[in-house]
Amino acid sequence: MTSQAYNVKGMHCASCAAIITKKLSKVDGITEVNVNLATETARVVFEGNSLTPEALNDIVNKYGYSLELEQPFAAIAAVAPDTATKREEKERELHRQLRKVQFALPVALVVFFLMMWDIGSMFFRVIPHLPLSMELLNILFMLISTWMVFRTGAPFLHGIVMFFRSGAASMDTLIGIGTVTAYIYSAVITLIPSVKEFLHAPDYTYFDVTIVVIGFVLLGKYLEARSKLKTGEAIEKLIGLQAKFALVQKEGKEIEIPVEEVKTGDLVIVKPGSKLPVDGTIAEGYSSIDESMVTGEPIPVDKKAGDKVIGGTINRQGSFTFTASNVGPDSVLARIIRMVEEAQGSKAPIQQIADRVAGIFVPVVLALALLTLVIWLTVGSAYLGFSAALSYGIMGTVGILVIACPCALGLATPTAIIVGIGKGAEYGILIRNAESLEKLSSVDTVVFDKTGTITTGSPKVTDIIALGKERSITSLLQLAATIENRSEHPLAQAIVGEARLQHLTPGALMNFRALEGTGVSAMIGNTAVAVRKPVEHEKMIPELARLQGEGKTVVLIEENGTCTGLIALSDTVKEHALEAVSALHRKGLKVIMLTGDNRSAAQYIAQQVGIDEVIAEVLPQDKAKKIRELQATGRHVVMAGDGINDAPALAQADVGIAMATGTDVAIESAGITLLKGDINKVAQAITLARATMSVIRQNLFWAFIYNIIGIPLAAGALFPLWGIFLNPVFSGLAMAGSSVSVVSNSLRLKRKKL
Repeated sequence: MTSQAYNVKGMHCASCAAIITKKLSKVDGITEVNVNLATETARVVFEGNSLTPEALNDIVNKYGYSLELEQPFAAIAAVAPDTATKREEKERELHRQLRKVQFALPVALVVFFLMMWDIGSMFFRVIPHLPLSMELLNILFMLISTWMVFRTGAPFLHGIVMFFRSGAASMDTLIGIGTVTAYIYSAVITLIPSVKEFLHAPDYTYFDVTIVVIGFVLLGKYLEARSKLKTGEAIEKLIGLQAKFALVQKEGKEIEIPVEEVKTGDLVIVKPGSKLPVDGTIAEGYSSIDESMVTGEPIPVDKKAGDKVIGGTINRQGSFTFTASNVGPDSVLARIIRMVEEAQGSKAPIQQIADRVAGIFVPVVLALALLTLVIWLTVGSAYLGFSAALSYGIMGTVGILVIACPCALGLATPTAIIVGIGKGAEYGILIRNAESLEKLSSVDTVVFDKTGTITTGSPKVTDIIALGKERSITSLLQLAATIENRSEHPLAQAIVGEARLQHLTPGALMNFRALEGTGVSAMIGNTAVAVRKPVEHEKMIPELARLQGEGKTVVLIEENGTCTGLIALSDTVKEHALEAVSALHRKGLKVIMLTGDNRSAAQYIAQQVGIDEVIAEVLPQDKAKKIRELQATGRHVVMAGDGINDAPALAQADVGIAMATGTDVAIESAGITLLKGDINKVAQAITLARATMSVIRQNLFWAFIYNIIGIPLAAGALFPLWGIFLNPVFSGLAMAGSSVSVVSNSLRLKRKKL
C-alpha cells in the first residue's frame, strides 16, 4: 500500500470534501480517501505506485478542484516554506471575502430595513408608505441584486453547478437556487410586462430578498474563513521551535550546517542558551536542559553522558556534545507535529449531520416546488382554466423556493455564535469557532494538565526544616540564598526569591564553585557551605522521605560536612483551583489530571483540589493516546493545558482549552483560550456553551417550523378548501419574520449570567 498527501485547491464547504471523497473512492486501486477541509489536504491510500497526481486531477478537475502533491517530510524546517505559502494563500482569500462583505453587508442592511418598512406599511396605518415609488425601487433593487447574484454571490452559483454535476448538495446550493429563482422571476415580471399580465402576477418582486440573503450569508462565510485561518498556526508555532542550524563536529572541525542536513550518528555541539537541533544521546559534558516543551515541567533536568536529549529543548547551562539519533520525521517534535495535524483534521459529528440534512433538504424542496407546478397545471387547469392555474402554479413554485430560502437557517447558528463569543469575551473566555462551542456543550469529562493549569507553573519554596538546634529557619534560608545568589539554576532563583520576600539580604562569600550534577558550594566566613541534592544514604532522613513522598524537590544545606537543614520546592496550586474543580463537579462532570510529572507530586496536588483521577508520568505522544482511550469508552472530553507538550492532547480532545498564560502552541491547538489562566472560567465556558447551543437548537426549530408550515401554504394547500392562497409577498414576510425571530432569540444570550 502507498499513502500520499495532497494539497487541495477549490474546496469551499464540507460538501466539496464529500464530492472529492466520493469521486476518488470509486477509482480502482484506491482503498482509502481522507479529505481534510480544515487543512485543505487529502490523503489517498492506494495499491502499488500507478496512480499519479495527473491521473487524480483528471477525475477532480471537472468538478472545479485540483490536487498538488505535498513535498516529502525530510525535516521540520523543510516544510516551513510550504506552510507559509499556504497561509499566504488563505490570507489572500480571506481578504477577497472581506472586500465582498464590506460591500454586501451595508447594502443588505439598508435593503432589509426598507423591506421591513414596506411590509409594515401594508399592515399598520401608523407606518407611512416609502417615499420612493415601487417602480423606482424595483429598478434600483434589480441593479443591485444583479451585481449581488452574478458577482458577489458567484460561490452560490458554483454550488448550483456542483449540485447538477455531482448530485451532492450544500448550503451554497440551497442559497443559490433560492436567490437565483427569486431573481429570475422578479427580473422577468419587471422587464417583460406582458408576462406579468399573462400570469396575473402581483406587483411584488423578490430582488430585496435576494440581496438580504446573500449579504447575511456572506458575513457568516467570512467569519468562518477567518476562524479557519487559525487552524494552521499551531503547526507553524511547532515548526518554529526547531533550531534552523546545527553545529556539528566533522574531521576535527566545528561546522555549522542546516538542521535538515544533520544525519544519524553526527556529533552535535551544543552551547549554553541554544536550542538542541535534533534528538540524540549525550556523548560528553554535563548540562541542565529546559524540557518544558515536552514534559510541561518548569524545573530544568540535569543531563550527563549517556542521557537522551530532545530536539527543540533549550540548553540552560554548560556545554556538551551529543550523538544525533532521531532526525527529520523520526524526531519527537516531528511526531508531535503529525499528531496535532491528525487531531485537527478529524471531523465534528455536527458537520456530518449538517451535510446529510443539506443533501436531503435541497432535493426535497426542489421536488416539492416542481410537484406544486405540475399539480396546478394538471388538477388546477381542470377547475380554473390553464391561464389561472399557470399563474397560481408559478406563484406557488416561487413561494416555496422563497420561503424555503435559508435566511433564518443561515442566521440560526452565526447569530447565536456571535453573541455567545461576545459574551465569552466579556468574561475572558476566547472562543475560536462554533464547532468548539457545540462540542463543549456536551462534554462529560474534564482533563487538566497540572503545571501551569492547576498549579502556577513555577517552583516556589514550600518547606524549610532545620535538622538541629544550630540554625533557625530564617538563618537557613539566608545561608542558602547567599550561596544560591551566584547560581542561575531555576531552583536557586526560587530560593533567592523567597529570601527577598522575607526581606533577607544575601551575605558575602568566597570560593564559589558549581558541583557538577550536584549543587553549589562556597566559603561563608570560616564555614564551608554546600547546597546540594541528597545522596542515596541521606534519603532515609524522615523529613526528607516525607517531602519527597509529596512529590517535592528537596535540597540539603550542608555546613562543614554536616547536614543542618532541608529546603523543599514545589509547584504550588493556583488560588481558585479548588473552587474551579468543585464547580465542575456540581455540573456532573468527571475531573481528571493528566501530567508528565511524577506520580507522587501529581497525587499530592490532586488531593488538595479534589480531582477524581490522576494519570501521571505521561509523555506528550501518550497524552493524546490517553485522550483517545477516554473517547473510545464513550467519554466526551475537554482538555485544559498550557504547555507545548499539551498541544497533541488539546488537539485530540473534543475541545481543547488553553491558558493564555501558557505557550503559543497550546493556545493555537485549542478551541478556547482562558485569559489570565483562570481555570474558574472552564466551568463558565461550559455554561456558556450549553446556553448557546440551546439557543441554536431553538433557532433551528423556528427556522424549520416556518418551512414546515409555510411550504404547504405557499403551495396552495388551503386553496381547495377556503380559496386562500399564500401570496409570495407573505412568503417574503415569513422569511423576514423567521430571520427576526432567530436574531431576537440569539440576543437573549447577552443577559445570560455565567
